[in-house]
Amino acid sequence: MASFKVPVGISNRHVHLSQEHIEALFGAGHSLIKMKDLSQPGQYACEETVTLIGPKGAMKGVRVLGPARKASQVELSATDTFKVGVKPPARDSGMLDGTPGIELEGPMGKVMMDQGVIIAARHIHMTPDDASKYSLKDGDHVRVAIPGARGGVFEHVLIRVNANYALDLHVDTDEGNAFSLSNGQQLDVLVD
Repeated sequence: MASFKVPVGISNRHVHLSQEHIEALFGAGHSLIKMKDLSQPGQYACEETVTLIGPKGAMKGVRVLGPARKASQVELSATDTFKVGVKPPARDSGMLDGTPGIELEGPMGKVMMDQGVIIAARHIHMTPDDASKYSLKDGDHVRVAIPGARGGVFEHVLIRVNANYALDLHVDTDEGNAFSLSNGQQLDVLVD
C-alpha cells in the first residue's frame, strides 16, 4: 500500500454566491470584498456575511467565499443543520440536484434558494502532477489515517484534480473536532 502526506484544512460553514444573489443580498453592482486568501489558489474569504434562515432557526454571520459562482451553494456541518432545520446530503461541491434550499438574508435583501445546501464530502484537492505522482485520478477515493489519542481513519475521501488546485485535504468542523485535528496538520493518505 502506497502513502503520501497531505495537509488538512478545516472548513467552517460558508456560502458561495452567484452574482445574481450577491446583488440581491448586497445591492446592485456589488462586488465581493476580499478579506483573506484561502488554501486554494484564487479562492478567498470575503468581508460579507449572510444570515441563514431555515425551518427551525437562523444562523447569523455566515461567511461568504469568493469569487462568485455559477450557482449559489451553502456548506454546513451536520451539527449546523440541526440549528437551522435542514437535512442536506453529503455531496461534492457543485452537485446540488435534489438538495434542500434555505433562505439567505443580507443587508440589502433576501433570497430563497430552492436547492443548494450540502454537507461537503471530505475531499483532497490536487494538481494533475500530484495525481500522476500518486497514481490517482479525479473521482477516485482514498483513505486518510489520523494519528493520536482520538485518531482513526477517514474512509471514502474523494480525489479532486485540477491544474488550479493546491494539495489539501478538506474536512468540516465536525470532522476536525471529532479527531482533534489542526489546520495544516500533515496526515497520511493511504492508496490501495
